[in-house]
Amino acid sequence: MSATLIDGKAIAEKTRAQVQALVGEIKAAHGFTPGLHVVLVGEDAASKVYVGSKEKMAAKAGFNSVVHRLDAATSEADLLALIARLNADEAVDGILVQLPLPKHMDANKVIDAIDPDKDVDGFHLTNVGKLSAGRAALVPCTPQGSMILIRSVTQKLAGLTAVVVGRSAIVGKPMAQLLLNADCTVTIAHSKTANLPEVCRSADILVAAVGRPQFVKGDWVKKGAIVIDVGINRLEDGRLVGDVDTEAAKANAGAITPVPGGVGPMTIACLLQNTAIAALARRGLALPGAIA
Repeated sequence: MSATLIDGKAIAEKTRAQVQALVGEIKAAHGFTPGLHVVLVGEDAASKVYVGSKEKMAAKAGFNSVVHRLDAATSEADLLALIARLNADEAVDGILVQLPLPKHMDANKVIDAIDPDKDVDGFHLTNVGKLSAGRAALVPCTPQGSMILIRSVTQKLAGLTAVVVGRSAIVGKPMAQLLLNADCTVTIAHSKTANLPEVCRSADILVAAVGRPQFVKGDWVKKGAIVIDVGINRLEDGRLVGDVDTEAAKANAGAITPVPGGVGPMTIACLLQNTAIAALARRGLALPGAIA
């Protein structure tokens, strides 16, 4: 039996609709519009597409959406000065600096300069530490979106075995932490993991985030497993594929995310959700149950 495809587009649309309704409630009850400011430095083609999508979706959801487009030659000092101004602006609830940055800039220094209460990417060390400690935090959007997709398949995560292939600070590590916080037994695997296929076959939940096209083979997937494919890779023939050999994996997986149309749409939806959360938290206002 072929796996069920997890419809990331539909679930993302539902999440965006919840956020849009919440923004409307905030405006009506509290008299302000949450503000999301995105900073784009340079002309990276993929980044320009991502930022354009974020700008469009944020405006549609009712946010005050602003994009600061800076020349690639902008100095690191000027970028840090912009972040300082946004940190001090009470109308700004979320700040996102699109990565990658030009080579003359230190990404860690830039991220560390963002007010952690406005860090809607969830990359600041304060939010990383809170997530690790199991405390409320702004969570990186792609792992958060992946968790929503997993929970769309089952709410009963306690005791399940989860394997995350990939150990990046942006996806792999926070993904593992979220699964651990959900009472899964978690393994982080990577390029130096011994017997990687066997490790993957132990997983009730298998998350692939390695950035290598079709790296995870179909026979690495346990029968009935939930497979979350975070990767998006363009082949020489122009096709977009994930980090999982999807067609082969369908024979074993119980549910699997397609590429495109799986995790990708959830990333922007969760960015909007984080901005709404930040807007409320900064003012000491309670989160509604549907979002919290």
